Amino acid sequence: MDLVPALDEPLKQPLKSVLGPATAKVMAEHLGLHTVGDLLHHYPRRYEERGQLTHLADLPMDEHVTVVAMVADARLHTFASAKAPRGKGQRLEVTITHGSGRLQLVFFGSGVHKPHKELLPGTRAMFAGKVSVFNRRLQLAHPAYELLRGDSDETVETWAGALIPIYPATAKLESWKIGKALQTVLPAAQEAIDPLPEGLREGRGLVSLPEALLKIHRPHTKADIEDARARLKWDEAFVLQVALARRRHADAQLPAVARRPKPDGLLTAFDDRLPFTLTEGQQKVSKEIFDDLATEHPMHRLLQGEVGSGKTMVALRAMLATVDAGGQAAMLAPTEVLAQQHHRSVVEMMGELAEGGMLGGAEHSTKVVLLTGSMGAAARRQALLDLVTGEAGIVIGTHALIEDKVQFHDLGLVVVDEQHRFGVEQRDALRGKGKQPPHLLVMTATPIPRTVAMTVFGDLETSVLDQLPAGRSPIASHVVPAADKPHFLARAWERVREEVEGGHQAYVVCPRIGDEEDDPKKSGKKKSPEDEAEKRPPLAVLDVADQLAKGPLQGLSVEVLHGRMHPDDKDAVMRRFAAGDTDVLVATTVIEVGVNVPNATAMVIMDADRFGVSQLHQLRGRVGRGSAPGLCLLVTEMPEASAARQRLTAVASTLDGFELSRIDLEQRREGDVLGQAQSGARTSLRVLAVIEDEEVIAEAREEAAAVVAADPELTGLPGLRTALDALLDEEREQYLEKG
Repeated sequence: MDLVPALDEPLKQPLKSVLGPATAKVMAEHLGLHTVGDLLHHYPRRYEERGQLTHLADLPMDEHVTVVAMVADARLHTFASAKAPRGKGQRLEVTITHGSGRLQLVFFGSGVHKPHKELLPGTRAMFAGKVSVFNRRLQLAHPAYELLRGDSDETVETWAGALIPIYPATAKLESWKIGKALQTVLPAAQEAIDPLPEGLREGRGLVSLPEALLKIHRPHTKADIEDARARLKWDEAFVLQVALARRRHADAQLPAVARRPKPDGLLTAFDDRLPFTLTEGQQKVSKEIFDDLATEHPMHRLLQGEVGSGKTMVALRAMLATVDAGGQAAMLAPTEVLAQQHHRSVVEMMGELAEGGMLGGAEHSTKVVLLTGSMGAAARRQALLDLVTGEAGIVIGTHALIEDKVQFHDLGLVVVDEQHRFGVEQRDALRGKGKQPPHLLVMTATPIPRTVAMTVFGDLETSVLDQLPAGRSPIASHVVPAADKPHFLARAWERVREEVEGGHQAYVVCPRIGDEEDDPKKSGKKKSPEDEAEKRPPLAVLDVADQLAKGPLQGLSVEVLHGRMHPDDKDAVMRRFAAGDTDVLVATTVIEVGVNVPNATAMVIMDADRFGVSQLHQLRGRVGRGSAPGLCLLVTEMPEASAARQRLTAVASTLDGFELSRIDLEQRREGDVLGQAQSGARTSLRVLAVIEDEEVIAEAREEAAAVVAADPELTGLPGLRTALDALLDEEREQYLEKG
């Protein structure tokens, strides 16, 4: 099915360009808009009412804003400067107002003549520019402007409505130029083919797509905007859910070998060895997984669990069940360090059951091999041999497992750790390693709100482990405001000493290592106002360790750990810490995942405001892993009113990862959160807000499942197929870019 010709027309083409070539070029390069359809789907960010200036308190620093207002007065000043030493420099200051707020505009040099003639008191106009501060007052320097005269037909026609759409714009293309370009292509909206099935649209009282496009770009009332947004949200949610439903449907058609554990096999032997009983949650989730493994089409399940909720135990039992049933299981970790840690902990948990084929191995035992990119040639050859002969029932490794050379005897289950670093194609590549598609279990320790799970991992069924195993202790968290109350920081170090005197150990986490070269590329990065406020670089491991060893923690054994150390050195440091030889480990976030030292009870996170909510939650999960309670201190110099400080207060106030992930999502733009997690097209959410629109997403998922079940090929819905092709095209394109 071809895309709709009118909407598929390029904005830039040699013979009959829809827009001027310069405008079309800027739209393509800076806004990613190439066709008439792209431009129609470039929705306004918000709407200005005629004569209403955005409240001045709300003007964001360093951002491009567009305001509609009237000139109150204009004054031309002359001054002396290096370029104009005889006092010939000119500066035009214009004050604009909307009745209550006022804002200063400033023009310099030869740029003053045109505005001096045009911006007379009483003139109404739209102004666009970057907000800056001068003499403690907000101003726009050299703003672009468009007079709202109301004398020519076009201006009257364009701006007669009370609501003026303000578009996401760039310095090179102001909002009103985008508005004018839209005016040119808006008639094409009539030809937009509706992706929603008619019954669904009428049943939910949604306006047609052409009507929604007209209303979002040229609303007469606020109700028009609401109608349009409600409709366009449904499009985004529904088309995405249909794509996911089709993937689930296709997966369900694939054959797989059912894997049922033997009654008295490896799994039973393993369970008999366990020194504790599984939590109710672990038993419930294990049952869901075993039920899936016993079916003849591939399991696709997402296992979410808090840090320390025992996900690895659940995954290991699923792997043992697969080995029992004659298959092999592969566990994929995102980094070598994690793969090695998983390998160590699996071998420890299994004991002699992991010594298949060796003297002293148990009757029901198998081999557990490690496969990473940096292994020596001999070890790698042996590991590959063990896999192809079936000698190794379990393999743990990095992406090296996906390489062509790796062959399995009979791959039955793939466990992927930390899915969001792992795309759909890698899953497909591993799938191709089995005689039939293997079962798939994806583990994530970052709790994902339900709607995000439905949007990002919509092709997976979800299991949640929300209970902590017995023996895990509660963690008390507190914010330490180092700038307002320096004595709180002194007390934090006393608390660390107290924990060490009580026979325990502590972590100190810093955002930076401290031996970096100053990278000019990095320093050129745009800083947030909060960074600007501080001006100092984030605290570094090497500096902090040095200061602590000579100062507040003098006499304790302090070691450092960071990602640029040699792997052997890292291992040695971790081993000493795990053995209790080191009192305090000063580290970067390398300890975030998988480090398990039950005797470590305290953690101090320096510059905690530099970490994200879920990262802080992950880090905190490293303490309180034994029987003694954990303590986590979040040190920050941010002022009390700042957003960063509120974020830390939220982390300190709850241990519920799902609640935190929700706060995280509300505080950041969805794109950031979905960013890594999704493949391409899912960043194309324009009006759908994943948290607020929970109901729309849940309903769209049900409708999509029903539509796909009735007509998997969507033969009766050409409009939906067109929309789907466009979405998946974008997805494929993004995949290629990511390489």
